Amino acid sequence: MSDRSARRYAVIGTGGRSRMYIDALTSSHADLGDIVAFLDPNEARMAHYDRYLAERGRSAPPHFTPESFEQMLSTARPDVLIVTSKDSTHADHIVAGLDHGLDVITEKPMTIDVPSLERIVRAAQGSTGNLTVTFNYRYSPRNSTVRRLIAEGAIGTVTSVHFEWCLDTVHGADYFRRWHRDKDSSGGLAVHKSTHHFDLVNWWLDDVPATVFALGGLRFYGAENAASRGLAPRPTLGRDLVTSGDPFALDLAADPQLKGLFLDAEHLDGYHRDQDVFGPGITIEDNLSVTVGYQGGAAMSYSLNAHSPWEGYRVAFNGTEGRLELDVVERGAVSSDRSTSGLGAGGKERPVLDPSATEAERTGQRLRPHGSRLMLQRQWSQPEEVQIPEGAGAHGGGDTMLLDDVFRGGAQDPLGRQAGYHDGVRSVIIGAAVNDSLASARAIQLADYGELLHSAVLNR
Repeated sequence: MSDRSARRYAVIGTGGRSRMYIDALTSSHADLGDIVAFLDPNEARMAHYDRYLAERGRSAPPHFTPESFEQMLSTARPDVLIVTSKDSTHADHIVAGLDHGLDVITEKPMTIDVPSLERIVRAAQGSTGNLTVTFNYRYSPRNSTVRRLIAEGAIGTVTSVHFEWCLDTVHGADYFRRWHRDKDSSGGLAVHKSTHHFDLVNWWLDDVPATVFALGGLRFYGAENAASRGLAPRPTLGRDLVTSGDPFALDLAADPQLKGLFLDAEHLDGYHRDQDVFGPGITIEDNLSVTVGYQGGAAMSYSLNAHSPWEGYRVAFNGTEGRLELDVVERGAVSSDRSTSGLGAGGKERPVLDPSATEAERTGQRLRPHGSRLMLQRQWSQPEEVQIPEGAGAHGGGDTMLLDDVFRGGAQDPLGRQAGYHDGVRSVIIGAAVNDSLASARAIQLADYGELLHSAVLNR
């Protein structure tokens, strides 16, 4: 048995995102190690995964709560923590794991604000453990191809980047139902979602951010916007809209995972996974426009829209020797009767919230077909289409390759796709600066966040 196959893993946070890691560790052909502990504040969520493991012929591990973290370490004796809990709790778990010399694998975002970034950097600098941040989009073949072309100098030195990300009214709306709608829990979309994108640009350019300015706000979702558009009063929960055929309804009972993890767990903690997207209490933005200046001289203009009629992204790189353009359509349209999204009005179809996880949106679109297109045009030349493989599975094929790299250990990778805490800091700090810029209406100099982050992470 190899060292890796003997490793002992504790899963910290058993919500929906932990499923990817649990699947990888318990698949029939896996020899990656054992899950020796679940830790979550809600017993019903851990019990849901106990049943799931039983279906896969695996034994359930012991259960622990956040208050029994030290007991979990001493009794379950994990070698690695997999952190998939609420974003605002990441830093506590990461720091505790590193302080005990454990390896830590954490979902993005690594954390949500500058003070917790500093805590993580101090812990990482003093630990024998290794911290890995799972930026799965790096592993998507289309994004890896962009990295390779830029590194090879296909367009010379990059001078500017234009990056537009569209979240549709299924996937985008879902952030406004969950705990993510509270900026104190998620850092807002600038942190929770956009750190994916900021990391991509940091990695594509092999550069370090220096200056951030942002505009944005809550323009579509929320009670005030609903009232200004004349929407009638609505129920508090999305489940109460299902029989009306409302396009923003969500029937948790229609999906075994959503039912087991959230509907059946409500009685223990009062958390509702299906809060109405036009209800009160939303403190995050649904529209963002961001400018980032890089130490190497390039500038990025970035926009995020969370109520688009289609989902995907467009990114263009201008260079001293040409231009590179990537267009990605993940879901071409969402119909009002939810027939293309998987959310039937009767609640009998599986709620497909993330378009990268399904084949349902890959057909039937003529003007905006699902897929990727990468165009390279050098100065004084005709444009050429660069062929890129379409990855299989979620996030453009990135999840499978990421998990293999994380659990099996990657071979020498000239693209440098595996991300550590330096990369986690460089992505989160842009999101944190976006929030500070929105609050202060001024540009944020990242060097002003202090010598620790500047010397350890932000020096190019």
